[in-house]
Amino acid sequence: QVQLVESGGGLIQPGGSLRLSCAASGFTFSYYAMSWYRQAPGKERELVARIRTAGGSTNYADSVKGRFTISRDNAKNTVYLQMNSLKPEDTAVYYCNARRAGLVEYDYWGQGTQVTVSS
Repeated sequence: QVQLVESGGGLIQPGGSLRLSCAASGFTFSYYAMSWYRQAPGKERELVARIRTAGGSTNYADSVKGRFTISRDNAKNTVYLQMNSLKPEDTAVYYCNARRAGLVEYDYWGQGTQVTVSS
């Protein structure tokens, strides 16, 4: 049974930091590109950051470059999102995603964790 369980969200003041975690199980974690998406009220879900498999190359949305860092620990089957210098516009539900492309594409989602940036 595939599971992606996010944690670490909460209420934080502008300028603060949070670290999100996503614990994966039920599939071979190291074979999958891992991503964080977010969805704010009334907006479409958007890609925040992605980290690939071998080599761990990353890419980020322009809005978070220099503030957010995605990383993965294949030994712990966990992906992280370190979020610094948080802004009110970062407020959203953050979702973990695992994807493996190929003849058959596998695409898994977590349930999401709320991040609220407000004073």
